[in-house]
Amino acid sequence: MEEQEIINRVAGSVLQVFDLEDYYPDGERAALDISGWLWEGFVLREKEFREALKNHDWQQYSGKFIALQCSTDAIVPAWAYMLITIYLQPFAKKIVQGKIEDINILVYQEILDALDYTEYTGKPVIIKGCSRKPVPQEAYVLAAQKLMPFAKSIMFGEACSSVPLYKKK
Repeated sequence: MEEQEIINRVAGSVLQVFDLEDYYPDGERAALDISGWLWEGFVLREKEFREALKNHDWQQYSGKFIALQCSTDAIVPAWAYMLITIYLQPFAKKIVQGKIEDINILVYQEILDALDYTEYTGKPVIIKGCSRKPVPQEAYVLAAQKLMPFAKSIMFGEACSSVPLYKKK
């Protein structure tokens, strides 16, 4: 019995793999809870708040992605988050008001907005589904939107088991 050569048809196809993990921004993510700068965790006293910010060690956030949040139900004025941002800006990579997940969503949006999708023109594209990094669901939604004007078709998953999503008419 003659052995048949195994042929990788995926490698030889025009199928383009779009892997969001390739665009994952490296860097530590950290949450900065501002409730510690509020009186009893709830009330912003401007003079004390400004003094606390002035005396805080901002260098500890160097090169990090920072999510500003308040762990209490305090009503925090918008200017307070803006003032913290002004202190953080020289050190942090990116600052958002919200959860750490919001950082990844915002950064992916910026990255995907800046990409050139012309290499996918008229080609079948598979948006890779498995990743070891925390790629937010919103990044997949945005990637599909960005690829639609260019791709001949869009699938999701792996080449061996993909789900068809879109086919250009």
